Amino acid sequence: MTTEADLRQEIVEACLEMNASGLNQGTSGNISVRLGNRMLISPSATPYCKMNPEMIASMDLSSEMTGEWEGPLRPSSEWRFHWRLLKERADISAVVHAHPPHCTALAVLRKPIPACHYMIAAFGGTDVRCAGYHSFGTSELAEAVVLAMKGRMACLMANHGMVAAGMGIEQAMWRTIELEAIARQYSLAKQLGDPVILSNEEIGETLDLFNGYGVQDA
Repeated sequence: MTTEADLRQEIVEACLEMNASGLNQGTSGNISVRLGNRMLISPSATPYCKMNPEMIASMDLSSEMTGEWEGPLRPSSEWRFHWRLLKERADISAVVHAHPPHCTALAVLRKPIPACHYMIAAFGGTDVRCAGYHSFGTSELAEAVVLAMKGRMACLMANHGMVAAGMGIEQAMWRTIELEAIARQYSLAKQLGDPVILSNEEIGETLDLFNGYGVQDA
């Protein structure tokens, strides 16, 4: 059985992995996970190399969005969209936010990632949308992310970065890595010519295959 101590350690290790792999830089990313009726989330402005499990903030998911937390450090400034996704989506138990270079480059263009590769289906549909721009940490940004994530497991964030989710930190991290890979492939393809986009029917077939193949449980 996974304990709170296990989840806190998972958050620390995943934050370190984000930066070591180049998915994120500095302290700009953040990770959260649901634990019963509470959310555990990485703290604000804390270098990952200095972070320990006791620094992870805990917030109540069962009440209104008050911003109150338990722990020695303030939760990430982006706690609002983490909180809403974990509270409102039963199919999500972990959320990763990062600034990987290719995802962020496409987010600067404020364009969705279309079905340039069949693995786009791993995010729940025929594209990965781009949430509208709002200042970081605001309720407006949280609303934009929740809207862009409707029926999806990831989104870009205009002039900002990306969000990926899953049932557990491992799956959310897997989707983060996969999304950055597709963003890189799409960016390279656009430099070479006009990418051929798969049809809704072709992505639908992929979704059906994924249901029996286990990709959604990766």
